[in-house]
Amino acid sequence: MVCKVCDLRHKEVINAKDGCRLGFVDDVEINIKDATVVSLVIYGRLRCFGLLGREDDIIISWNCIELIGEDTILVNFNFQNKRKKPFRGIFKN
Repeated sequence: MVCKVCDLRHKEVINAKDGCRLGFVDDVEINIKDATVVSLVIYGRLRCFGLLGREDDIIISWNCIELIGEDTILVNFNFQNKRKKPFRGIFKN
């Protein structure tokens, strides 16, 4: 099966461990030397309509992808590796 990057953007990413919906593919990281896809990037969700910024981006290594189907991408992703940014408030630096 051949898939273009623009086709990946319309596929929903599902975590196979717990069935959680992670979102849609927003970007890909490519190794230019080897011409291979390194990872998929899902942008973090907006907080308060974007006024309070975004959550952390989810970066899924190509090795974690289990299956790429017609509409979805199944991944085996561990959320323990994801680091949360502390909330500092609106007016603090």
